[in-house]
Amino acid sequence: MKLREQAQTIIDRALEAAQPKTAVQKALSDWNLAPFKNLYIVAVGKAAWSMGEAALGAIDRPIKGGVVITKHDHSMGDLSPLQVYEAGHPVPDQDTLTATQAALKLVEGLTEKDAVLFLVSGGGSALFEDSVVALDELQSITKQMLAKGMNIVEMNTIRKRLSRVKGGRFAEKCAPAKVFSIVLSDIIGDPLDMIASGPAYPDQSTSEDALSYVQKYGLELSHEAQEALKVETPKTLSNVETKITGSVRELCQSAIAAAQELGYETIFLTDRLDCVAREAGAFLGAIAQSRQDTEKPLAFIAGGETIVHLKGKGMGGRNQELALSGAKYLSECKNTCLFSLGSDGTDGPTAAAGGYVDENTLSKLEKAGISYEAVLDNNDAYNGLKAVDGLIMTGPTGTNVNDVTVLLINR
Repeated sequence: MKLREQAQTIIDRALEAAQPKTAVQKALSDWNLAPFKNLYIVAVGKAAWSMGEAALGAIDRPIKGGVVITKHDHSMGDLSPLQVYEAGHPVPDQDTLTATQAALKLVEGLTEKDAVLFLVSGGGSALFEDSVVALDELQSITKQMLAKGMNIVEMNTIRKRLSRVKGGRFAEKCAPAKVFSIVLSDIIGDPLDMIASGPAYPDQSTSEDALSYVQKYGLELSHEAQEALKVETPKTLSNVETKITGSVRELCQSAIAAAQELGYETIFLTDRLDCVAREAGAFLGAIAQSRQDTEKPLAFIAGGETIVHLKGKGMGGRNQELALSGAKYLSECKNTCLFSLGSDGTDGPTAAAGGYVDENTLSKLEKAGISYEAVLDNNDAYNGLKAVDGLIMTGPTGTNVNDVTVLLINR
């Protein structure tokens, strides 16, 4: 089996194991929903459709109503009686606001006899929003934060304070109804108040934190937005029970199992990869060079989420840039490949899930007349990889548990 085929086998196995169906069903089995007269479902995030489908299949009682909000083109069909909405990601759009209003209307006026099953996955920060500032400013702030390379905790600390649903405020709007929250984690360390900006979890961050990030990155905010950051979020919630159901560690373990079945000796590096994408690619490329004398097949696996500092005007995502950054190191290797992908199937504002490179990638770029350094400097990994058949295309996967990166050295 060729390296590219082995990489695809590992990708398929990892994504299959990361599907939320089993996790959602297990979480539901631990709760007794029978005492509640009415049950509602609200699902938000890139995996919202799959989580909603899993919940419908596991609940053997009528659902009073429900709303599913996922990314554009991530819906996989009708989920009646749930209403399915698609919205903007990573930048919220008018569809985001419309869908969120539908969810708020659904939970309006609930009583202690009602329960809300709240299904949360990564991407919810952009997809679930009732903003305290105008949409155009919210979009501007989001784009600024992305361009500055802010990490997800920093971004969500600010997002919470510009929102009427984030930072525990959605759970407050559901009260006195009980909220049963199932969370699929896409953030390193699984901080429940940060995943999708924690709409139904007490906020651990502070206004002081948010203001310090504005100053640190030089964000341009209106007076209205600055004042909103000073309003503190809920620190306690009495009507919520939460279960976390999946994480990047499980994604990595599935990749490890698949690599081992292919005959590789595996080395699990970390499930907390948190650095600049180009630095991660260079580091893994250096590992590849240093282990070329191995007599047995080696697979190095890492999970987490890197960041990209946007300096150019090209197209790409963190996984594509990570992979491409390792290409010059792999050009001195033999039977070696590096690939990285987002488990949701989309990497940045592209249709690709991530990128694949091997020892031939650099020479292929040169033959195509493409400058490797220029592509990276312009943050144009998508077009660079596309030219050499280095894009990983999965389409929407139905899950979202962060990114996985694999280095294979075959012997």
